[in-house]
Amino acid sequence: MTRSTASTGKKNRLAQETSPYLQQHADNPVEWYPWGKEALALAKELDKPILLSIGYSACHWCHVMAHESFEDPEVAAVMNKLFVNIKVDREERPDLDQIYQTAHQLFNQRAGGWPLTMFLTPDQTPYFGGTYFPKTARYGLPGFPQLLEKVAHFYKEKREEVREQGAQVRAAFGNMVPHSTAHHSDFSPLVLDVALDTLKANFDGAHGGFGGAPKFPHTPDLEFALRRYAALNDMEARDIAIHTLTKMAEGGIYDHLGGGFCRYSVDAQWTIPHFEKMLYDNGPLLGLYADGWRVTQSPLFAQVAAQTAEWVMRDMQAPEGGYYSSVDADSEGEEGKFYIWSPAEATALLSDEEYDVVAKHWGLSQPPNFENQHWHLRVIEPLEKVASRLKIDISTAEERLASARTKLFAAREKRVRPGRDEKILTSWNALMIQGMTRAAAVFGREDWLASARRSLDFIRSQLWREERLLATYKDGRAHLNAYLDDYA
Repeated sequence: MTRSTASTGKKNRLAQETSPYLQQHADNPVEWYPWGKEALALAKELDKPILLSIGYSACHWCHVMAHESFEDPEVAAVMNKLFVNIKVDREERPDLDQIYQTAHQLFNQRAGGWPLTMFLTPDQTPYFGGTYFPKTARYGLPGFPQLLEKVAHFYKEKREEVREQGAQVRAAFGNMVPHSTAHHSDFSPLVLDVALDTLKANFDGAHGGFGGAPKFPHTPDLEFALRRYAALNDMEARDIAIHTLTKMAEGGIYDHLGGGFCRYSVDAQWTIPHFEKMLYDNGPLLGLYADGWRVTQSPLFAQVAAQTAEWVMRDMQAPEGGYYSSVDADSEGEEGKFYIWSPAEATALLSDEEYDVVAKHWGLSQPPNFENQHWHLRVIEPLEKVASRLKIDISTAEERLASARTKLFAAREKRVRPGRDEKILTSWNALMIQGMTRAAAVFGREDWLASARRSLDFIRSQLWREERLLATYKDGRAHLNAYLDDYA
């Protein structure tokens, strides 16, 4: 993973934080502050705008921007001169992230993302923002140092315009807050019908999912479609869920060797993901694949559920019982390096018979689909078709694929692993507990249920203090008051 490596020999204020993401930036020449009274008071005292950078440990483009700009002494000097610079881990402060992601959408009329780069007045009102900015102008984006100068100049010289825009932003946020509580009698089933019709209109019938690239799992939408099928026997709703679950399980967004899903696919076919794996995706997906199996009895869905639960318990459960947050996309400074293969690597590990199955089933016989003549595994041909082409029975093909998977996985485990964010978040653990228990109930797996109980026991013992929840745990410290999603 691309870490912050440039150092002045002096750590900034982030060195005292528990967040691995904030600690990654402790050696930056940027005079970073964590969000808090000290930074906010300093901005008011100096009448300086705030540069707020929100990201998370497994975020690839966060690391790119850090390497290009935040580690550069010249860029850092501009940041330090013109702004009070604040770093936020969006996993620790989802409240701040939601506020400023909403502001980004108001400014730019499109969804934001990470890294989120927002410029605020000293009273925390946003007046300009974007996501990733390169150090030098490209991708249709301005160079970051030049942008800093312009944004700071606008705050200094256009103060009345900044105030007027700030008032509009605050008014827009005020309009988002309900002014009265709806009565249950106001609810109409028409809302569900409209929501399902919207999903049907946006469904990609060829590849599954909704819309084009980049393509996200949208797990709540798939669960909603499956529940609408169960309630109404709506076969179109069933197809939305089952077809998407099948295409994701066959695609590269799923880790065919180690189990678990990456956060999203950069293409519409689920082939190449951004390789980070997030706990909050995999918990709901585990439960959803269990529900999909109940509807279809699909061996593929059972396999995906089993391998994902195995990955969670193997790689994501702390010795104390809680579940870690995420795994990075990068290792050794390259995105996806841990996961990709060359045919030469595979042939050195597998028998000829095993390689024949793997090459045809997972695509190593196809043109390379990743950088530097490498392949990322995804299903190209169903195993039944592979068996027919090789003139072997399906059970033999299954045995060879299983043997090849074991060998490839063992070899991959010896590679330099991506970084892991070992924060334990209450809300994300709750999502995994829910997914693990649902899957355990469906498949009768006591070991999965025991894993979920260990996480719940950890929350009770470490994150429940004086009749209230705390939000995050790291390095023996539980801190930050819980948010609504933690309690929910």
